Amino acid sequence: MLLGLLAILGPLNIDMYLPSFPGIAHDLHTSATLVQTSLTACLLGLAIGQLVIGPISDAQGRRKPLLIATSLFVLASILCAFAPNITILIGARFLQGFTASAGVVLSRAVVRDVFSGRELTKFFSLLMVINAVAPMIAPMAGGAILAFEFASWKSIFLFLGLIGIVIVIIVAINLKETLPPEKRIPSSIGATVMTMGDLLKDRSFIGYALVVGFVHGGSFAYVSGTPFIYQEIYGVSPQVFSVLFGINGLAIITGSFIIGRYGGIIAEKTLLQAAVIISLGATFGLFLMTIMEGPLASLVILIFIYMITIGMIITSTFTLGMVKQGHRAGSASAVLGMLPLLLGSFFSPLAGINEASAVPMGTILFTTSLIGFIAFFMLVKKERAEG
Repeated sequence: MLLGLLAILGPLNIDMYLPSFPGIAHDLHTSATLVQTSLTACLLGLAIGQLVIGPISDAQGRRKPLLIATSLFVLASILCAFAPNITILIGARFLQGFTASAGVVLSRAVVRDVFSGRELTKFFSLLMVINAVAPMIAPMAGGAILAFEFASWKSIFLFLGLIGIVIVIIVAINLKETLPPEKRIPSSIGATVMTMGDLLKDRSFIGYALVVGFVHGGSFAYVSGTPFIYQEIYGVSPQVFSVLFGINGLAIITGSFIIGRYGGIIAEKTLLQAAVIISLGATFGLFLMTIMEGPLASLVILIFIYMITIGMIITSTFTLGMVKQGHRAGSASAVLGMLPLLLGSFFSPLAGINEASAVPMGTILFTTSLIGFIAFFMLVKKERAEG
């Protein structure tokens, strides 16, 4: 539960303010694309932060970097709340994402420090279930905050800052160091580059990274696109949007549960293969529905199926990709966690190219699923066959 609390900081940071997108655009006198750019900045911060904090934790331990970064997250949240214009908000969101990344990357590294084998798979699955609750609750909580007459989007960022304070206190009291000094690796740019180079030489690891990077990264086009698509095109309220968005947390939980429950019965690579195939089929259907301007229900159902595969892909790629990493778990976790966010930061503003159409979102989801499908069969599947 402690590690789950750390892991949810990233998803809360991404999703809680989504219902306020139209309000931010109105209050700061800016466009939908620029508001979506604030999400891009957050995702970039989360990506780069993991790439920086992961290797640092391999050298300095997990506890100290986590406490420092989460304390800075509180300050970044306050800066977001009092941003006078969209430019300041975008910069503050980058800082917020960068500092929130510590909880994301270090929760996974701690799991790898403590568990291995089948227990590692089970614990990652449990962590993903806990983590999936955050995207389900976050937009609902954001919508609930906005429902108060005195509240605005600024209130959401102040609430995030309060959550950060709570996490700092709990970590300071309860989290013990899990990486002893004798297992740490040197802290230098050269050592970091060497570690990353070793990871890049691992064909199967790169395969897992590309699968989760493109399929999960593409899903951020849905995250940034649906606030406007659901509310502006289909006319739903912020509260209804929060529910429609939040139920996809159940889909992620379902996907994670499938891996955790059946991973010991059916080979995890087989389950991952099924997930990338189903993801491709669901997003192709979604692409067609956006072109045909299909009913809202068709989008909701297809996205729900797609998000089940996201839960399966995130859980299985992390357990399979981390199993051989040992002392470089922080760096490996950083790569696996960074790539979806880095790609997501590129895809998320593209969903708002045409504010009157859902086609850009549908195109991105199908294209990224196709690339993930190809990466699996060219790297992961082929590597297994050659082995």
